[in-house]
Amino acid sequence: MSVMTQDDTEVRRGKRSWPARYKLDILDEIDDVKRGGESGAVGEICRREGLYSSLISEWRKQRDEGALEGLSDRPVGRKATDRTVVELARLRKRVSDLETELSTANELIEAQGKVSALLQTMSRRSADHTTTRP
Repeated sequence: MSVMTQDDTEVRRGKRSWPARYKLDILDEIDDVKRGGESGAVGEICRREGLYSSLISEWRKQRDEGALEGLSDRPVGRKATDRTVVELARLRKRVSDLETELSTANELIEAQGKVSALLQTMSRRSADHTTTRP
């Protein structure tokens, strides 16, 4: 939806949203007016609030389905992330990475020990072999 300003420039209005409490209050006011039998009062409320009848119908449907009552006490926006949970996850990943690295290092040390033992054995054989020859 766009609105023209005094200097003939077009300004776009963003999507409007209303809190659940406001919707319920408007619906209660409209229901009270209807019960009172005042003609034209619903249209007056809609004009005063800048609302369309289709929007009121949608809100009424939401209320009848119970959607608005469930929203009334909920905070708006994203849930705040708990920094301790984020830090704990980061540290757990770090520990896992370090454990993998340690395992690899231990395997390399074990392999180096085996290579060293093999070289010592070969060196002794070679030394024994050369000393036994005339």
